[in-house]
Amino acid sequence: MGLLERVGTLVKANLNDLIDQAENPSKMIKQVILDMENQLLQVKTQVAISIADQHMLEKKEKEHDEKAADWLRKAELAVDRGQDDLARAALERQKGSERTAESFRQQVGDQRAQVATLKAALGRLEQKLGEAQARSETLLVQHRRARALGKASDARIAIGDGSTLRTFERMKDKVARNEAVSQAKSELAGDNLHDRFRQLERDDEVDRLLADLKAKRGVTA
Repeated sequence: MGLLERVGTLVKANLNDLIDQAENPSKMIKQVILDMENQLLQVKTQVAISIADQHMLEKKEKEHDEKAADWLRKAELAVDRGQDDLARAALERQKGSERTAESFRQQVGDQRAQVATLKAALGRLEQKLGEAQARSETLLVQHRRARALGKASDARIAIGDGSTLRTFERMKDKVARNEAVSQAKSELAGDNLHDRFRQLERDDEVDRLLADLKAKRGVTA
């Protein structure tokens, strides 16, 4: 992937989407910023090289323009002295210098376009990097808040579907049944004790009646 293509990818990157899709948002945003900083350094270096190349081409263009002008003056001098052959040779050199100058002129135009493209990419990347740096903490806070709200919504949905409430109701019924059984067992135990005491009382009463009957009948024990 070329330098400008990598820069374009970073510039087009949606920070919110990157954070939402990341397992570790904090690590992701730091990596994005680091990538931008690295690409920014490369673009700055390339811009400097491209500007230097542009200046070199402009210098070559100027040199050959000056050579062409110099050969034209020499051709004029030769004509003034009646030396047509020398004038013809000078004119040929002039045309050669003009063609070379024109070639450099075209290269200068192409180089200026490249410099402009790189500068524009540099500006966009600087803007995107500044945005990422300024918004990184805000985006992370928003992401954490969104996740917290999502968990709260899930909890409300879980409660809203009735399953949790039904579970509580079942637990409540179970506790109530256990209490009722325990109370019943206690009552049964109490009833048995009362029955035993009543039986003892009945036995005493029967003994008394038997003793009275024997006394009336003159029967001794």
